[in-house]
Amino acid sequence: MRKSRLNLFKSTSMMISVVGIIMVIATIIVVAYVGYSIVSSSITNDISSGTQYDELAELKAEYGNLSVKFDSVKATYYAGGPEDVQTFNDAKLELTRANSAIENVQSALDAGKPSNDVDSRIVFAKEKLQAANDAYNTL
Repeated sequence: MRKSRLNLFKSTSMMISVVGIIMVIATIIVVAYVGYSIVSSSITNDISSGTQYDELAELKAEYGNLSVKFDSVKATYYAGGPEDVQTFNDAKLELTRANSAIENVQSALDAGKPSNDVDSRIVFAKEKLQAANDAYNTL
């Protein structure tokens, strides 16, 4: 009877040890996977924000060029009648909206917003910049 209890104790003890080792290994694998996911997500976000900063720079450059164009024709429209001034101001309002959208992109990047949120703001800013360009072309 003693030998059977001793063998039962040994086998139970061995089984608990093996299960414990398996659980430790499983925990290490799970922690490593979560760590890898976090690091990979961070790298992906950094790469995305790099391209987004490039797009922001392009938007600012386009805005600057368009603003110069507006300033070059400002005197012509202000020299005209009230309808000319109103037409110019309406077009200039579109340019101001585009600038606001570009600043919105800048603030989203500065705040570290998610990539898809910044992308949607970039698309909106491009639409507003195109609307301002169209308004300039109708002057």
